[in-house]
Amino acid sequence: MNRAIGTIIISWTLLLAGIPSPGVAQTGDFALGTLLQRALEHNPELKAAEYRWQLYENKVPQAGVLADPSLSFGLSNYPVDSWAGNESPMSGKLVKLSQSLPFPGKLSTVKEKSKQQALWFKGVYEDEKLQLAWKVKDAYYSLFFFDRALKITQKNLALLDDFVRLTETNYEIGKGLLQDVLKAQVAHSRLIDRTYSYNKQYARALADLNSLTDQQLDFPDSDLPELEPVVLAATAEELHQTFEKNRPLYSSYLALIEQNRLQKKLARLDFRPDFKLGASYTFREPNPADGGTDFSGIEVGIDIPLHLGKRKAAVAEAESGINMAERQLDNFRNLARLNIQDSVLKIRQSEKQVELYRSGLIPQSRQTFEAALSGYQVGKIDFLALLDSIMTVYDYELEYYRVMLDGRRGLARLEAEIGAVL
Repeated sequence: MNRAIGTIIISWTLLLAGIPSPGVAQTGDFALGTLLQRALEHNPELKAAEYRWQLYENKVPQAGVLADPSLSFGLSNYPVDSWAGNESPMSGKLVKLSQSLPFPGKLSTVKEKSKQQALWFKGVYEDEKLQLAWKVKDAYYSLFFFDRALKITQKNLALLDDFVRLTETNYEIGKGLLQDVLKAQVAHSRLIDRTYSYNKQYARALADLNSLTDQQLDFPDSDLPELEPVVLAATAEELHQTFEKNRPLYSSYLALIEQNRLQKKLARLDFRPDFKLGASYTFREPNPADGGTDFSGIEVGIDIPLHLGKRKAAVAEAESGINMAERQLDNFRNLARLNIQDSVLKIRQSEKQVELYRSGLIPQSRQTFEAALSGYQVGKIDFLALLDSIMTVYDYELEYYRVMLDGRRGLARLEAEIGAVL
């Protein structure tokens, strides 16, 4: 029995040496920075948003430009019986050039409206970059958690293997109970079942990362680097001010409001008439009445804004667009404030829990197990109490990573909300 206990002590020492430990160096495809860069360069949804922005950016030079002038040719006042150009003094070959001119202010307003529309889609694209970074980090933290969960579980499985052999040996020589054997076997089987679940969730997290980065990475062949807990110094109010200054989508909503205001200005300008200017020149042939002097002419046309009901409805439509965009901005601002406060609370809670697990629960539970192991050696503690103590250590070590990553997830979400790296 003493030899078996010694084996357990060695296994326990190795177990303590690995959980949690400071970083194992890691480079290559599974470095978080590499994954983020890959996602920003290759994510299909983000690339589509970029092309959509470029599409509207290329509309700006097209807006606010005069329509092309019109050039026409014709035969004027030719007799239908002969089609001769020298029989009538009014006959001639006509060349006419005309140009439509919108009412002053319309073209510049159209161009500015197009700029604001492009700014909206630029902000949407920049904001999707932030949201993509958040998604990549969240998927990476899931991968990291299940990586650590598998390693902790596998090390505890090795320790429970020793427990199972110990209880079986004690039972065979009449110094143990069948209940101890069964309890050790059940605990061992439960951990095996957990490895199945963790492997499945690990594979899902890896699939999420592959989808976000548009690649097909296989399982990493080395340890993921250790992650440290996050500490947040800024207050929620400071972070909200950063949000209004840095968040691209906030600026986009301001551009959307301005776009609708310009649409209202255009609707009002539509009550003003557009113009059309033209110039013509008629080439005449010598005829019996005169020597065939050429004619020239100038014309000015005005569009009559007759349908006032349509134009009033356009103004009302634009006003509704302004109100809609302003309320959308209010809702966006309120939701961001809520998300910022929620993320700050999550980070603060994580900070406290990490400290509790690091300095309290984990070392205390390890000491409890060591005391239980010593007590079991001299027969003062039964096996069930010993088994319970090691499972408590196992649960606390897993929970440490869970609460530590809650803080990192909160920070990733917070950075996406405020548009800045903390």
